[in-house]
Amino acid sequence: MGEIQYETLSPESSPVQTYKVTLPANPDGATAVPDPRVHDGHEWLYVLSGRLRLVLGDQEVTLGPGEAAEFDTRLPHWLSATGAGPVEMLSIFSKEGKRIHLRARPAAK
Repeated sequence: MGEIQYETLSPESSPVQTYKVTLPANPDGATAVPDPRVHDGHEWLYVLSGRLRLVLGDQEVTLGPGEAAEFDTRLPHWLSATGAGPVEMLSIFSKEGKRIHLRARPAAK
């Protein structure tokens, strides 16, 4: 299995960090025993290609291209590719734990 690759897409001084992440192919990823981690922050993931296995606490989901997830990183989490090919995804991360986006509301009339 190869190494995870990170490409920084945001300035280092930005309060929200954005990365293009490539997880190596992992034919055993769908059945691998997760090793969840925790840390301060809030993360938003968007899958560009491949199949991503995401374990959040006691929940598990597999995401494909065009699918996204958002979560508090203080919740135990683990990521893996689930097949013969790598997973490419965008990761937007706020270390301060702030939500990454706000839901817009129509202006009051």
